[in-house]
Amino acid sequence: MAGLAMHASAEPDTLVVRAEFEEREGLLEDAPDTYYVTDYYRPYPVVLVRLSLLNRDVLRELLTGSWRMTVEKRRKGRATLATASGDNSRASRTGQTGRPTW
Repeated sequence: MAGLAMHASAEPDTLVVRAEFEEREGLLEDAPDTYYVTDYYRPYPVVLVRLSLLNRDVLRELLTGSWRMTVEKRRKGRATLATASGDNSRASRTGQTGRPTW
């Protein structure tokens, strides 16, 4: 998950990127000029990124990490649903529903 930060507390031209809380703290410590978080976003597993200070490679890494975190959460959610419903079909176990996963 990533997108332009829309809340009024975010600076203009800011990207909001999904990040684990530990990862966010590391980013904030390593590059406080680039990464930040406001009170509004603090409870969520995201970090705010000043787009003007990012190079293409770092942006790619952030988006890839965000995508992986989102995919892992979806897989865990599907596995929990399948276990709770007792569904042991191949489609349930592999996440193959015949529908796009985005």
